[in-house]
Amino acid sequence: MTNTLQKKSVPTRGRTLDHAALIYDVCEPIVMLGRHEQYNQNIVDALNLQSQHRVLDLGCGTGVLTSLIANHVDASAGGSCLGIDAAAKMITVAEKKRSSPVCRFQVMAAENLALQDNSFDAVVSSLFFHHVPLDLKRKSLSEAFRVLRPGGRLLIADMHTPSTFFGALVSHTARWFFLQPEIA
Repeated sequence: MTNTLQKKSVPTRGRTLDHAALIYDVCEPIVMLGRHEQYNQNIVDALNLQSQHRVLDLGCGTGVLTSLIANHVDASAGGSCLGIDAAAKMITVAEKKRSSPVCRFQVMAAENLALQDNSFDAVVSSLFFHHVPLDLKRKSLSEAFRVLRPGGRLLIADMHTPSTFFGALVSHTARWFFLQPEIA
């Protein structure tokens, strides 16, 4: 087993949320207005998972969605779920809380995946892409398609420009709390 205390965040021009890792699981339900469980379930449902599927979660944070996906695949059938994040502290929390034989985590930047071509049935990303600049979004998408098997599924769920006062308030608060100008 890897000593998670020695993990280092991967260098990236994108932002990492190492500073929020210990409170992320408390803050996410608040920011999502208590709808995070349904949000994650909608993503899992859209993946149309089968027991043998191999799934990659880009920007997995503390691994909540990764773990939920892993509950729908079976290691004995070849299924697995790998969550990656450039923030080592996020991965440390994910491993501590959610790691299992079918659910693994690794420190890795989405724009530079150290993974084999055509090795995943699905690639998913939830609330990650708004944290990175446009050129890294393009590189991350290119990498996602590279590791995705022909006929595989890519599912991205993320923020959009707020259309209400409350949405703008949440977005503005998140921008400053997470020190992420890309959220604007």
